[in-house]
Amino acid sequence: MILPGATLGLLGGGQLGRMFTSAARTLGYQVTVLDPDAHAPAAEFATHHLARGYADEAALAELARTCAAVTTEFENAPAAALDALASRTVVRPSGASVAIAQDRRREKTFFAERAFPVGAFACIDSAADLAAARGRVKFPALLKTARLGYDGKGQARVENEADLAERFAQWKGVPCVLEELLALEKEISVVLARTAAGALAVFPVVENVHARGILDLSIAPARIAPALASEAVALASRLAGELEYEGVLAIEMFVVGGKLLLNEIAPRPHNSAHYTIDACRTSQFQQQVRVLCDLPLGDPSQHTPAVMVNLLGDIWRGTEPAWQAVLRHPEAHLHLYGKREVRSGRKMGHVTVCDPSPERALAVALEIRQALGIAG
Repeated sequence: MILPGATLGLLGGGQLGRMFTSAARTLGYQVTVLDPDAHAPAAEFATHHLARGYADEAALAELARTCAAVTTEFENAPAAALDALASRTVVRPSGASVAIAQDRRREKTFFAERAFPVGAFACIDSAADLAAARGRVKFPALLKTARLGYDGKGQARVENEADLAERFAQWKGVPCVLEELLALEKEISVVLARTAAGALAVFPVVENVHARGILDLSIAPARIAPALASEAVALASRLAGELEYEGVLAIEMFVVGGKLLLNEIAPRPHNSAHYTIDACRTSQFQQQVRVLCDLPLGDPSQHTPAVMVNLLGDIWRGTEPAWQAVLRHPEAHLHLYGKREVRSGRKMGHVTVCDPSPERALAVALEIRQALGIAG
């Protein structure tokens, strides 16, 4: 075990890193954050901040020398940097796991080759692949860049063959995945922690509602049949095992025709499980610390139904939002990420409403959402 007092390293200093750092510091660890942003949100809570690039050899050498273990808070951390660190210190998750999540082609192919349920898709590496893709996926469809797409970025709906060719050309022929446009009944996610020894702790299944491709609401537990929730947990658990994953992993799924289809994975804590800070016995961030340090996993059970509302930069409108609309509710928990620059679509914080009545939790969350002027 890596016990409190040790120094942990973190690649990335965003809000996920901020919440990881808070959990680690609470447990008594020191934290060094590597992030080129001088005002990275996680750096405010860290004991040391390396304001350098993720591939900076001197910074990586310092992490390896001073940190008992290193993790990441975003899937676009260079897998090569994780591999380099792994030769000198403990790294979780591995660069190999992160590399699969970084490329939609590898991710979808990994699902399909291991007989996980997945919607129709086709990998497009060049214009020569367009004809074959049209034969595998029905229109309308979604074209997604293989790398660097998130929160609705790097994806577009295409209605026909001409539309597909035009969009692919607009994106300058970068590798893509074409996915069948599915009739979604619900979007859900399963977030779990898995240790190096294969022990699992799975959080309750969450129901997610998106607006403009960005998570808007998360409802926990999800409003789905218990049998479907059990199936989702089983799929997520098997996938974590197939990946030989070590860390906190999020698996996004679609409910289509009463059946589950895998969408994508995130090799890190997930926006949809922020509710675990306030509504579960152990948060996803404390689990991340525990896996990293070879500590026994905490109890992931949920003690209170919860609904999370994402707070995007759109609600600032040149001034601070009316936080009194949140704070007047005793069951509401406000979390702001300390980001200095406000932008439309940027995740600035979240509110979690906890109540013994799931219906009331949702009603209060929707009331807060309306009072803050959240569109959609």
